[in-house]
Amino acid sequence: MDTYPGSTEEAHPELFGLQAMPEQPKEKKPGQLSKDDVEQFFKEGYLVVENFFRPEELNACRDAIKLLVDSLATKLYNAGKIKKLYKDLGLFERLTEIEKECPGANIMLHKIGAMPQAFRDVWSNDRLLNVIEQLIGPDIMGHPVWNLRTKTPQNEATTVPWHQDVGYLDNASYKVMQPTAWIPLLDANENNGCMQVAVKGHKTGKVGTHQCCYGGTWYVMLEEEEMRKKLGIDTDNDLKICPISYGGMLLFNNLVPHRSLPNMSKAIRWSLDLRWQKPSEPVGFYGLKEGILMRSSKDPNMKVDWESFDAINRHDKQTAAMTGKEEIDEFDTTIQGPWMKKWEIVHVNRHVEKHREMENNPETWTKA
Repeated sequence: MDTYPGSTEEAHPELFGLQAMPEQPKEKKPGQLSKDDVEQFFKEGYLVVENFFRPEELNACRDAIKLLVDSLATKLYNAGKIKKLYKDLGLFERLTEIEKECPGANIMLHKIGAMPQAFRDVWSNDRLLNVIEQLIGPDIMGHPVWNLRTKTPQNEATTVPWHQDVGYLDNASYKVMQPTAWIPLLDANENNGCMQVAVKGHKTGKVGTHQCCYGGTWYVMLEEEEMRKKLGIDTDNDLKICPISYGGMLLFNNLVPHRSLPNMSKAIRWSLDLRWQKPSEPVGFYGLKEGILMRSSKDPNMKVDWESFDAINRHDKQTAAMTGKEEIDEFDTTIQGPWMKKWEIVHVNRHVEKHREMENNPETWTKA
């Protein structure tokens, strides 16, 4: 049987289970979870937290997305790729109509580099960082891989299959606990494509063998048979659908398999993926981009350096690393990344085909 750079039989359950839970603050800070909730995160690998964000915090994110969609529509219109701007449509409909006229528009928006201020404010929100402190301790770094999910209805490109987040990162990340907050920007449910997690999928401390790429996408995928065999998951009883109301979030670690369900509604399901880790540990992103320090126990008055962080567009960097081309086409609707070299390619599609252009430039490849 062939092996690939991402494959390993290593197991580090002690880094992800209850024994990894840091000492909890002696005095509870604003927003912090109960001890039972924190223990559930480490035991089960996930936690649903309802009614966490204030309306104005997430409403600001909605407003920021409206501006992003408007900017994209204007750019596409000026380039002759769409015939109208669809200004009469709202946040939950406009991109869908643009996508019909210009397939892949949602991928273009997914690839944005600079983070709107409203997203920054949520990611570095004091109350949210107080929660993350309960999971990894007082020194906190934002991970370079964050996402705006542009989940237009019944669209394959925004339906993410089963995977562990470490499946996208280099092997150094296998020993690093990175909590993720998945934050929907509307009520998310089974019909419009909420998340599903494999409860206790981290208990073995192992990384399953993934494959690439899912259908016509750039996503890696983890077969349920592999989840049963290697990760010890009971796929008949351990797969939990997690509806989240607007204002809530889903927390999970980077070893727990999860997926997003298809959006069968008529509205766009917008959401944010934000993740953190200890700054002393490797981010595992192939040296393409570093994280952003958000809290330091040595300097409680530090300021987050957003300018340096936003100066590097991770999507552009990973495309250049895979294709050897520094010049980026702003209308490109494909995505490539080093994870495509980690796992067996079982589906060849336009994303993979562009990745294979790099074979003529092997010196550009950064090994996993």
